[in-house]
Amino acid sequence: MWERFSYYSMRAILVLYMTTAIAEGGLGYGEAKAYTIYGWFTGLVYLLTLLGGYMADNYLGRRKSITIGGFLMMFGQFALASNMGAPSLYLGLGLLCFGNGFFKPNISTIVGDLYTPGDGRKDAAFTIFYMGINLGALIGPIVMGEVTKSDVNPGLGYNYGFIAAGCGMLLGQLMYNLISNKYIGDLGNIPTAQLKKQQVAAGTSSKELTKAEKNRMLVIGIIVTFTIFFWMAFEQAGSSLNIYTDKFIDRKVGETILKTASFQSVNPLFILLLAPIFSILWLRLAAQGKEPSTPVKMGLGMILLGLGYLFMVKACAERGEAWGVAVGDVNIKAGLHWLVLTYLFHTMGELCISPVGLSMITKLAPMQFASLMMGVWFGSVFVANVLGGYVAILFTQYGAYDIFMMIAGIAILLGLILLAISGKLTKMMHGIK
Repeated sequence: MWERFSYYSMRAILVLYMTTAIAEGGLGYGEAKAYTIYGWFTGLVYLLTLLGGYMADNYLGRRKSITIGGFLMMFGQFALASNMGAPSLYLGLGLLCFGNGFFKPNISTIVGDLYTPGDGRKDAAFTIFYMGINLGALIGPIVMGEVTKSDVNPGLGYNYGFIAAGCGMLLGQLMYNLISNKYIGDLGNIPTAQLKKQQVAAGTSSKELTKAEKNRMLVIGIIVTFTIFFWMAFEQAGSSLNIYTDKFIDRKVGETILKTASFQSVNPLFILLLAPIFSILWLRLAAQGKEPSTPVKMGLGMILLGLGYLFMVKACAERGEAWGVAVGDVNIKAGLHWLVLTYLFHTMGELCISPVGLSMITKLAPMQFASLMMGVWFGSVFVANVLGGYVAILFTQYGAYDIFMMIAGIAILLGLILLAISGKLTKMMHGIK
């Protein structure tokens, strides 16, 4: 929960912090530069999970890796809070990236370790887990909106937001280290590569990967490739969608003007509301033998993402935009409901992709590569976020209508392709659903 509090705090205020004038407590960067830094930051957060997964599998174990990651993230937030310009920005973001790299793949893999192979509750369990961590994602932007600069209240400053995120990481890490032994025992203490060697020595496990294991890893690679586009489009929420909301969405409700940063809480709020429904849905369909396969769920997620962007196309049209026609007048606003509907569909798509993907890795990856393959899953988000930063720059060069329309069309097309090949991918999973 506190890791997501930290990350979504950055997602809510990082671009705003970089583009705010120096005199007002920001860094005074242009939008293009801020988008590029944001894209690389959110990308490296996920790329370094490859390093964290490898170190956990081979040397540290998952539990130590989680502790290292948590404290690195805490120090990263406090470095940002020092507000010393570019040096503190890059130091803080660097620590956050490495911290997430050690933390993220291993906390997810431990959840999978709680269940025996073939346990049909795993997808539902990861959906519940996903709901829990999104509680932090819900709270973070709300706190950031209260303590940082807003349209109607100067607030305390961005550095107070970074301090709040750092204190949250400290609290979470202390709780984890104090109670983890009681609830999960020795789980995650021994590197999985070492456990694999013990099994090979005992004659209970093959040293080489079987054909089925190789096919399952290939399925991971294929699905990960599709999800790169999903995350590239989804993560526009912290960059281009954030700026579009700030400039062109009518955020006035009654006499209150809603803070731009607070809209980063809409997605996690929907997750908290919808995750129990999705969890129950998967369990009931599984009990009836009708649960969709992992590739089918992924395809549906892509289509839902595309449908969500069509609502942003409608928002642009409401402002008078059309293909090749941009409207830069910030006094012309689009209705708030279009943005909310976009986040609703994106959240439903996310619930078909992210928790299902986490569960998929723990099912399909060989034991000795479990955390590393979780790093591959998150590593794809690195590619997506870096590309997403450059896509966000396109909003400064072309009309938002054009970009939203293209993203929607490509997402729906990829979803349909994934549905078309889902049968083949399911066969390659060799009985794992």
